Amino acid sequence: MSISTLADIVRHKAAAQPARIALTYEDRHTNYAALDRRANQVANGLLAAGMRPATRIAVLDKNHDSFFEIWFGAAKAKAVLVPVNWRLAAPEIAYLVSDAQAEMLFVGSEYLGTLARIRDQLTSVREVIVTDQDYPTWRDRQSATDPQLPTEGGDVCLQVYTSGTTGHPKGAQITSDNLLPLLAQFTIGSEWAEWRAADVSLVVMPLFHVGGSLYALAGLYMGAHNVVLREVLPQQILDAIDCYRVTKMFVVPAVILFLLQCAGIPKADLSSLQLIFYGASPIPVELLRNALDVFKCGFAQVYGLTETSGAITYLGPEEHSDLNSERLLSCGRPLDGVEIRVVDTEGQPLPPRQVGEIICRTAQIMKGYWNLPVETVKA
Repeated sequence: MSISTLADIVRHKAAAQPARIALTYEDRHTNYAALDRRANQVANGLLAAGMRPATRIAVLDKNHDSFFEIWFGAAKAKAVLVPVNWRLAAPEIAYLVSDAQAEMLFVGSEYLGTLARIRDQLTSVREVIVTDQDYPTWRDRQSATDPQLPTEGGDVCLQVYTSGTTGHPKGAQITSDNLLPLLAQFTIGSEWAEWRAADVSLVVMPLFHVGGSLYALAGLYMGAHNVVLREVLPQQILDAIDCYRVTKMFVVPAVILFLLQCAGIPKADLSSLQLIFYGASPIPVELLRNALDVFKCGFAQVYGLTETSGAITYLGPEEHSDLNSERLLSCGRPLDGVEIRVVDTEGQPLPPRQVGEIICRTAQIMKGYWNLPVETVKA
């Protein structure tokens, strides 16, 4: 079975390795066959609720294994997942859900108070399901038969809102055709970080961000065991690495610092770690020096943005071996299929070591901003 859309990922893995654990969340373990079956149930539940192709389905919750069931289920129903940043204030959450015109909202009970304050503003939302309360019952009463709706690579399957540093956040529409070239970068035989089905990946960064959700998707794409933590708690991260023999994880440099400062790190067994991806900000050399000394594994920096479906460059472990190297000032080399230039205010290429605007061309670039054609053209 070939993988041409997001929905195909879970279908393929369920057929190839049904008993392999896909997700671990707290004391719950879900194999690939069960993940595929539950995605079918979610898809059929969405269809039964009248969700049409391209309907937006919002999720407001901290990291939870249901996120992936809902995401793959939405893909099978030709709907679009909209992860909502739970760190936002209530009016900002109301703006995002309303802007997306989401018709169904999956929400963690932790945010029911927030929802109560803005519910009358969410005029597009027709149904609310609480992920850690009524979601399992809702899911399990649906048919487990794959709806097998015809899907295409150009269909939008994820809408992630940007940080909104200028004006309101914008919804970046990401398609399967954007995602799959990125996921293929990390397969066996790639010159980049090779993933294997035997890997155990720690998913701890927030899933509303591409650094969390698309990193997790890479592990699922490769058929790895993915351990999902609800939030960033240093001791829990160390315990999970030890308990599940984690081989790969993605964190921001601030989390690396928190881990090194954690009282439990001298006793932590970190010997299973092979590679730590980091990104979203530069890493100070002294922090990297300490991290290399303590974790004793490879480090790799990735750089990208929401609009490029995540990483577009990679600075591998070999570039981290010499802490005096100028390479550490770099974000790495472009991934395969990614062209990058640095240009001046007139759009002309600049020579090395000059400051300018980074522009790129790649199949990973989003389909466009949701309902913002002028902003899309500008970008």
